[in-house]
Amino acid sequence: MSAVIEARQLSKRAGRATLLDGVGLTVAAGEMVAIIGPNGAGKSTLLRLLSGDLRPNQGEVRLKQRDIGSYTPRELAARRAMLSQHVNVTFPFTVEEIVLMGAGERSPREASRLVDAALDEVGLAHFRERQLPTLSGGEQQRAHFARVLVQLACGEAEHGPGLLLLDEPTSSLDLRHQIDLVEAARRRAGSGTAVIAILHDLNLATRFADRLVVLSGGRLAADGPRTEVVTREMIRDIFEIDAVVHEADGVPYVLPQSMRAAASASR
Repeated sequence: MSAVIEARQLSKRAGRATLLDGVGLTVAAGEMVAIIGPNGAGKSTLLRLLSGDLRPNQGEVRLKQRDIGSYTPRELAARRAMLSQHVNVTFPFTVEEIVLMGAGERSPREASRLVDAALDEVGLAHFRERQLPTLSGGEQQRAHFARVLVQLACGEAEHGPGLLLLDEPTSSLDLRHQIDLVEAARRRAGSGTAVIAILHDLNLATRFADRLVVLSGGRLAADGPRTEVVTREMIRDIFEIDAVVHEADGVPYVLPQSMRAAASASR
């Protein structure tokens, strides 16, 4: 399938610090990619470059064969949707009003249909009249995810398969809703959307994506199928812990151990 997003030799600096150094990435329509790596590896910086929110100091990002910097904000919003790591809303918008923001200029009838579907999908239909600040952190995250799903649906109706970017989307969710969210993302990929997500839970990442991208120190450390990337050696080198890796039905599962425990066990 054709590439939805292409990044070539991306580098980003902040003062004297190098946040990202020569990273390249291509994601096709219908592909699901999880970005993993330790804190400070450059994951969020890469996602913001892919979204067009940041411009690289070097390299380029092409969204649907076009330089991402050439899109107007309206054009960009119709071709990619992003759920940021932190979204703070202090005004007393209701859940329904927040989700409706993703519909842009759609007709009230069509917007209402999309909002209803998204609220059902994230399990918040019964909270639609609640003010967002009164919800728990996880419930607010699900409301914002519903907004992003509406935005994605509107854009794809006009421009075909788009790009869904998720920055640590499960950080405030309980186990059930973590699975619900990544399965919703998988369904979008099944319809042709290119999906890229930053995930800290390695087991969730291997469940979510067939392909994993590993960042370390701002550089690309690995990019490939989950069964090839998730190894005991990679986990030791990148995350500096020991782990046991089991495989079931083609999916690797990680049982982490501390380095101290691993050292004791080897004696």
